[in-house]
Amino acid sequence: MSENRNASLLEVKGLEVAYGGIQAVRSIDFEVPEGKIVTLIGANGAGKSSTLRSIVGLVKPSGGSILFSGSELSGRSTEDIVSNGITLVPEGRRVFVNLTVLENLRLGAYMRKDSIEEDLNWVYDLFPRLRERSWQSAGTLSGGEQQMLAIARALMSRPRLIMMDEPSLGLAPIIVQGVFDIIREINRQGVTILLVEQNANMALKTADLAYVMETGRITMFGTGQELAQNEEIRSAYLGKAKK
Repeated sequence: MSENRNASLLEVKGLEVAYGGIQAVRSIDFEVPEGKIVTLIGANGAGKSSTLRSIVGLVKPSGGSILFSGSELSGRSTEDIVSNGITLVPEGRRVFVNLTVLENLRLGAYMRKDSIEEDLNWVYDLFPRLRERSWQSAGTLSGGEQQMLAIARALMSRPRLIMMDEPSLGLAPIIVQGVFDIIREINRQGVTILLVEQNANMALKTADLAYVMETGRITMFGTGQELAQNEEIRSAYLGKAKK
């Protein structure tokens, strides 16, 4: 059982992403083992978001292979990719501000044909505040509540892999801690997570495995703990060098 849990759910090989003449991602390789939390850290413009967008089919890769549970994703539609078990929580949350919390959650399950009531109760248990505000317009929620809604909406498709792009962006430190607590809880409940995050300190504390991206390339990888103790990483991303 444990052997299957640690098999690679996602394998990215030689991935390249270009926008016109700009090479955003330069032949990167990485894996996301099933049941784990994996993070990509790096500065703005490193290619992290482009990597996530290419995996979910929002950007067409210019080269390489993306295997999910052994099946090639390149060239498939976003709808097909989502129906096969991958969802993306986009940077900036992007909830539908004129719709209620419940309507946003139902949209997260729009491709499903079965009953969603069990999953609604699941996400409401994860985010009790959303249950309290289920009939409120999403535009009236705080930034932290909107982030909760964006994550909950992604969970409504029952993903095997949930990708999160900068979930802590623009949130107060106390709210950030709550978001990362939820990320750990979602993982404990069996969802594999690929996390892009500029808050390198929280990301490395949370992740089982971590990759560092610089100018479109992966320059370093290891366990979250290993990279958190690396002097170069501490100096560049954690704001302190090891003494």
